Amino acid sequence: MRDLTDPTAGPHAVQLVVDTVIDALEAAWNIPVLRYRGDPVVPIRDHYDLLRYPADAVTRNRRYSRYVDADRMLRAHTTAHIPALLRGLREPEILLAVPGMCYRRDVIDRHHVAEPHHLDLWRVRRAGPPLGERDLTGMIDVVVGALLPGRPVTTPASPHPYTVDGREIYADGIEIGECGIAHPEVLTTAGLPASASGLAMGLGLDRLTMLAKGVDDIRLLRSRDPRVAGQMTDLAPYRPVSSMPPVRRDLSVAVAADTDAEVLGDRVRGALGPDAESLEEVAVLSETVYADLPEPARDRLGIREGQKNVLVRLVIRHPDRTLTTAEANAIRDRVYGALHAGTVKLLTGKNSG
Repeated sequence: MRDLTDPTAGPHAVQLVVDTVIDALEAAWNIPVLRYRGDPVVPIRDHYDLLRYPADAVTRNRRYSRYVDADRMLRAHTTAHIPALLRGLREPEILLAVPGMCYRRDVIDRHHVAEPHHLDLWRVRRAGPPLGERDLTGMIDVVVGALLPGRPVTTPASPHPYTVDGREIYADGIEIGECGIAHPEVLTTAGLPASASGLAMGLGLDRLTMLAKGVDDIRLLRSRDPRVAGQMTDLAPYRPVSSMPPVRRDLSVAVAADTDAEVLGDRVRGALGPDAESLEEVAVLSETVYADLPEPARDRLGIREGQKNVLVRLVIRHPDRTLTTAEANAIRDRVYGALHAGTVKLLTGKNSG
């Protein structure tokens, strides 16, 4: 899959978002910038341990992280490259800018994708007045002002293991990133002096691009339709090319009791492959554990102890074309086959559209 932040693969609006943000910060701070594009396979130690993720952090679970072997994994965030970059720093002050595509298990809807694009921005100062909350607020203002001038912004508190006084960043009610004061332990562990300080920010480039252009569906960023793809090389407002009718299919399936929406989304993507682009959303409408199901429902599903019944709604809508009823039903059947773990294989959902 193409990394939309990589100019060698061709131009894309995501790259313009990266350039706009970096240029704005460079102009505001007048400090050198180190742009870094790293290998997506990273050491687990850099990805989690040196960023202070606890050993029992749920994000380490194989249900969410994609491990390559005992020591390496596919990055789930570009922050994974920061520890190595910090170890090599010699400049008095610098901005580290790390864009790239990341890999995770995630839900399926119009604002989520399993291969999101991130941009990490770390301002690091070796000595002198420590960078603090006022500097962080200024950084948020510069970034949002450069891309989304005049948009309402909120920054609720949100702890992160690699920051102090962490925040999330919302624009127009949509989360676009997280930030905080760089945790002193992350800096000193990398060999920086105790006088070092920093600001840490991670941005979701897909959502920023969507907001900047007025795109309402994340799948459009990768659309192959020339009418859409031709608009994805600049930051001009997006002009909708069509309005495809949605088709809804509800499925009642038996799954393991610890299965969550992210795992369901990952299984659906794995089952459909490229055809997953036809799914606008996979929504969990309700969950019922085995013990709470009446006997007829247990028999109908073939559900067993240790499982639960999940009612899943599929919103099927291809971003470029109208699907036939047969195509929509074929997608429904493939999703059902991938999710249902009961002993009775029978489609029990309602069709609507």
